[in-house]
Amino acid sequence: MTDQDKNKIIELIKAGEKLPKEFIYKLFADEEDVFLFWNGRKEDTTNIALPFHSIEHIDEPRKEKDKAQASMFETDFRGRQLKGWTNKLIWGDNKLILSSLANGPMREEIEKEGGLKLIYIDPPFAVGADFGFNIEIGGETAEKKQSIIEEIAYRDTWGKGISSYLSMMYERLKLMHNLLAEDGSIYVHVDYRVSSYLRMILNDIFGVDNFRNEIHTKRIRKNVQEQEFATKLNSALDTILFYAKSEKSKIKVPRADLELEERWHGFDAPGIRNGMDYEIFGVKPPAGRHWMWEKSRTEKAIEDGLIRKTKTGKPEYKVNSTNPIIATLWDDIPAYAFENNYATEKSEKLLERIIKASSNEGDLIADFFCGSGTTAAVAEKLGRKWITTDLGRFSVHTARKRLIGVQRELQASGKNFRAFELLNLGKYERQFFMDDLTNGKRKAKEDLYVDLILEAYKAKRIEGHSTLHGSKGGRFVHVGPLDVPVTQSRLMDIFEECRQKLYTQVDVLGFEFEMGLTPQFIQELKEKGVSVTLKYIPKDVFDKRAVEKGQVKFFDVAYLNTKEKVKGKSITIELTDFVTHYTQDDIEELQQSMRAGSKVVIEDGQIFKIEKDKNGIITRTVLTKNWFDWIDYWAIDFDYLSKPEIIKIKNEDGTIEEKWTGNYLFENEWQSFRTKKTPTLEFTSIAHEYKKTGKYKVMVKVVDILGIDTSKIIEVSIN
Repeated sequence: MTDQDKNKIIELIKAGEKLPKEFIYKLFADEEDVFLFWNGRKEDTTNIALPFHSIEHIDEPRKEKDKAQASMFETDFRGRQLKGWTNKLIWGDNKLILSSLANGPMREEIEKEGGLKLIYIDPPFAVGADFGFNIEIGGETAEKKQSIIEEIAYRDTWGKGISSYLSMMYERLKLMHNLLAEDGSIYVHVDYRVSSYLRMILNDIFGVDNFRNEIHTKRIRKNVQEQEFATKLNSALDTILFYAKSEKSKIKVPRADLELEERWHGFDAPGIRNGMDYEIFGVKPPAGRHWMWEKSRTEKAIEDGLIRKTKTGKPEYKVNSTNPIIATLWDDIPAYAFENNYATEKSEKLLERIIKASSNEGDLIADFFCGSGTTAAVAEKLGRKWITTDLGRFSVHTARKRLIGVQRELQASGKNFRAFELLNLGKYERQFFMDDLTNGKRKAKEDLYVDLILEAYKAKRIEGHSTLHGSKGGRFVHVGPLDVPVTQSRLMDIFEECRQKLYTQVDVLGFEFEMGLTPQFIQELKEKGVSVTLKYIPKDVFDKRAVEKGQVKFFDVAYLNTKEKVKGKSITIELTDFVTHYTQDDIEELQQSMRAGSKVVIEDGQIFKIEKDKNGIITRTVLTKNWFDWIDYWAIDFDYLSKPEIIKIKNEDGTIEEKWTGNYLFENEWQSFRTKKTPTLEFTSIAHEYKKTGKYKVMVKVVDILGIDTSKIIEVSIN
């Protein structure tokens, strides 16, 4: 670099102007032959360690008499797993999750399991991908639009095109590299749009020497009209980029003769020719020749499973039509499957090959873009431990149902399976967003927080009140706390202030509401003179752009009703009603703007089909005709207060502190849910038998077709 170049760079920096690319390349010319650079590249990664919040613990009851299971896991009288690794299904931003896994208390748990041996990820390929999904209802298809928090992730990924995508992937891949065991491997599934970029990033992070293979998998063929000319050929293959953490990583080469259907051919006697050009290890003899084995080799082949004997004692040789060792073209198995209504769902055969090749039974593996949960499902079936995560609420819910199905399948066949827990970063994630929003300044943070929520709710700030923060359309507004649920005692304080000031209507906004805030309690407050409406604060409020555009949708808390039947020490629960007010569309606005045709919309807890004919006449058809049309899944914990929720927090001095959150862990003891194969629900649970008399709290959890949870606590007396 000349002195003139150096002076020019200094002048540009002083002026606060951008450096031309040729200067950037010159600055780093002596460091590497090739320097990977894009607009927005940062070397540092997020290093926060947020504690994980437990939402649900899922473990199909085990048979106490099954000694193998009891010795492996240790269970209590309810059949719950008490010891050993519990698999993790985590909902949230995988950047924060990866950072918390790498830097928090769970890192120690991971290391105790031997470290993370394998990572498979299937990150987004294209700008068109998002978190929305379709719901089949009443013979029509409704679209559940992505939440604003999912839109933020989408914008962060694609907002500046490929440069923002690279920044998103670079940080996450660096965190994954940190988490991998020294003998671990990573498989990154991509397509033609991003494969070249990601290979360069992976070379940068893992090192060129740790590149192992570029594997090609078969895509589903598209039906195209016959035409003389086209702009391009159909894409037949995806790419899987396979890297090792170090030279310690080894692959067990997949063998076609073990994976494909076994076929055998019989012969007259050991080592005797039969004049046929049969294959051994996929290799044919030269033309006109045949294989002959010595008797000792034949006996060894029988021992190794290459030959088996018939009832008459004659040997049979295994025959294969493909090469026994799989190369990098995997066109013998499909890459995609569409069994769980998920657009980019990968096949179990694909994941089975990868997991068998780069892990052993008992190893811990992970997938940080889990989709419908294929990696975790196959890992469970193959006896591996797993961690899997996704930002999409519906994706995590789909994976939960699928993994319960795997537990049921393994239990029915008498095989071992592990419990798994559904986790998120909960209130801690919201604290992180607030710290980010306020640059970590705690000053007036509460005021800033309240102002933010009121602006999103389109309410005006009011002063001179102890529990009320704003007003909107004749109703007063209370903004619930950031860190804890809105409790019954807080509602009583709000009620007392409203009664003293002769206010009759109040909206209470909260991220979470105390379990057990029943419709009956709200009705009691109304009968005493104050109408209280509970509304969820969506995560979307943390997106300034969404607030400014008025896109944030608050909606009333849903509620459910049940009927309990107690007989002796047993109880059954019947789900009898469910009411939601979920809203994502404005029907009046839509009807004015839409042209002739039809649309399916969701407003105030109903899904409608809106039709407009060429004369402008509009008709509405309600698709959710019954309350149970909304139910996708429901589950019961028959003794909710039996297991306090304990979180682990890493202190600044590196010590680990355990704290009770004040909540309890939902132990999923019974559930019913819809699947593609079984779309019907059971509405009455099996009878649960209590061991002792006394008072118990039963929690019932409903997940609706949009993936949103609603819970209720029932107090029962067992005599």
